[in-house]
Amino acid sequence: MDHLQSLRLFARVVERGSFTAAANDLGIPRSTATEAIRQLEARLGARLLDRTTRHVATTPDGQLYYDRCTAILADLDDAETVLRDSEPHGQLRIDAPGLLTRTFILPALPAFLARYPRLQLQIGQADRLVDLVREGVDCAIRVGEPVDSGLILRRLGMLHEVTVASPDYLARHGVPRTLDDLGGHAMVGFLSSLTGDVLPLELTVDGRPHDVRLPMRVSANHSDTTADLARLGFGLLQAPRYRFAAELAAGSLVEVLPDHPPSPTPLSALYPHNRELSPRLRVFLDFVVAIFRSAQI
Repeated sequence: MDHLQSLRLFARVVERGSFTAAANDLGIPRSTATEAIRQLEARLGARLLDRTTRHVATTPDGQLYYDRCTAILADLDDAETVLRDSEPHGQLRIDAPGLLTRTFILPALPAFLARYPRLQLQIGQADRLVDLVREGVDCAIRVGEPVDSGLILRRLGMLHEVTVASPDYLARHGVPRTLDDLGGHAMVGFLSSLTGDVLPLELTVDGRPHDVRLPMRVSANHSDTTADLARLGFGLLQAPRYRFAAELAAGSLVEVLPDHPPSPTPLSALYPHNRELSPRLRVFLDFVVAIFRSAQI
């Protein structure tokens, strides 16, 4: 393995926290990866990685070397792109919510990939917060205010939220017009992936948001499940308007308290610092920014 390949391998081992995962990503045997890193450490006269049975982490020297490696590799990727007529190439790994991906990104994807024929896209839709660096993900699209300050953020827009309920539920409990009408009502509980707690409803009164907690019989930690629970008449639910646009138009769900809407929710693209100069990431970010600039969200 030449020196440049060793640098790419080392960076991937650090990002994945695993020799096996890094070797699989690069299509080489694990034994080859292990030997290449051993030779790299011998050449440098420094231990770069601490290895345990479950995880691989950088030593202080390894972290310094990793930071320089990623900068060098990013510059090299840019240089190769310039020499290849500025055409981005290679695999781009993203992670994004499933419904949002299917609603907004997939319809525009054929034109995007036709424009960049040497680009491959791998789409992940995990039901959890993804560690972008460790799992080798180039970019994540996230709903809500990001909590990881170690990532670079590019704002895509604001999702308008809506409060909905099924006609059957409203027939049984009445249609609330004000916050005072919420006595005797229930909500579908949505469990936060960060805290494990049920998120309250948020309703705007005189321009200020107010948290409202109602009784609930059922809660879930997945938005598709909570949407089904609202359709089945278990209570009020808040979600981005695009999720229920067709059902609101058909009348199978009804918007309630339209004069007291939830605050809009930020939509962002997040990516690690060491992916900042990747040409394939740059064109993908421009792609999704254009999508959500023109979309009704």
